Amino acid sequence: MNGKPQNREPQVHITNDSIIRCEGSWTIPHLTSLNKQLTKIQWPAAEAVVWDAVNILALDTGGAIVLNRTLTELRSQGKRVMVEGLRPEFDDLLQMVSSHWERVREVTPAQGGFREKIQWWIGLHIRQALKGVAFVGEATVQLFRSLRRPSLIRWQALFHSLELDGFRALPITGLLAFLMGVVIAYQGAEQLRQFGANIFVVDLVGISLLREIAPLIVAILIAGRSGSAYAAQIGTMKVTEELDAVRTLGLSPMQLLVLPRVFALVIAVPLLTVYADIIGVIGGALIAFNQLNVSGVEFVDRFEEAVALRHFFIGIGKAPCFAIIIALVGCYQGFQIRGNVDDVGRRTTIGVVQSIFLVIVFDAVCSIVFSWWSI
Repeated sequence: MNGKPQNREPQVHITNDSIIRCEGSWTIPHLTSLNKQLTKIQWPAAEAVVWDAVNILALDTGGAIVLNRTLTELRSQGKRVMVEGLRPEFDDLLQMVSSHWERVREVTPAQGGFREKIQWWIGLHIRQALKGVAFVGEATVQLFRSLRRPSLIRWQALFHSLELDGFRALPITGLLAFLMGVVIAYQGAEQLRQFGANIFVVDLVGISLLREIAPLIVAILIAGRSGSAYAAQIGTMKVTEELDAVRTLGLSPMQLLVLPRVFALVIAVPLLTVYADIIGVIGGALIAFNQLNVSGVEFVDRFEEAVALRHFFIGIGKAPCFAIIIALVGCYQGFQIRGNVDDVGRRTTIGVVQSIFLVIVFDAVCSIVFSWWSI
C-alpha cells in the first residue's frame, strides 16, 4: 500500500446500525482533527458499542492513546465496547498502551474544554498524592520493622550516607550559618542603635537562630544537596534497570536504598543544626562587638538570661522531622522516574522543590501550634 492513502485524514462516524466506523490515519499529525471529531460525536445509547476499525490505515502511539482513552471513557459509562477489524500490528500497539494506561494517563493531558482539563489535573494530583501516601506507609512499616530487628538495617550504607550527607556538609553549613548570624545581627544593629537598646541584639540573634533560622537553613541546604542526590541516584538505578536486578535478587529497595538514607539524615540534620546554632551565634557576637560595642562577656551573660532553653529544644525537635521529609521526598521522586535519562533531571528538580515546600509548611504549622500553646 502506497504512502498517500495512509496519510488520509482520519474519520469517525456512526452508521445507521449504530456501528462506529473508523477510517484514515490515526497518527500524531492528525490528532487535532481526530480529537475535534470525537468530542462532537453523540455516542449510541445501546449498551454494546462496536468499533469497525478495518479501514484504519495507520496507527501510531498517539493514535493508540486517543483510541484507548475513548474506549476507556465509554466503558466507564457502563457500555460494552468491542473493536473489530483492527490489523494485528495495530492491535498489539493498542494492547501495549492499554496495559500501561495508568502511566500513560499521568503524562497525557486531557483533550476537550476547560472543564475536562481541570478534571484531568485534579485527578492526576489525587493519584500522585495517593502514591505518595502509599510510599510513606510502606516506609513507615519497614522503619518500625527495622527498629524491632536492627539486623535488617544496612549499617554500611547508613554510615556511608552519614559521611556524605553529614560530615561533608559541615563546611557549607558552617559558612551559611555564620553569614546568617552576621546578617541578622547587622540588620538588627541598625535599628537597635537608634533606641539605645544595643544589648537586645543578643535576644534577636539567639532566639531567631536557635528556634527558626538554623533548622531551616540546614534543612534547605540538605534538601538541595542530599535530597536531589537521592532522587538522581535512585532514578539512575531505575533507568539502568539496577532496581529490577535488586528485586530479582530478593532484596527490598526500601530496606536497601531508602531506610539507610532516612536514618542517616535523622542523625545528621539535628547535629548539623547544633553546629549551625553555635557558628551562627558566634557570627552574631562578632557583629554585636564590632557594631554595638557589646563585649563577649556581656553577650554571653545576656544570652544565658534572655534565650530560654526551650528555643534550642524547639529547633532541635523540628530537625528530625525535616530530615524525614527530605529523605522520603527525594527517594520517592527517584522511584517515580520512568524510562529515560531526561526524566532524572525533571524529577530531581521536583524533589528539591517539594522538599523545601513541605519543610517550610511544616515549620509554619509548628509555629502556629507553638503560638497556640504559648511556647
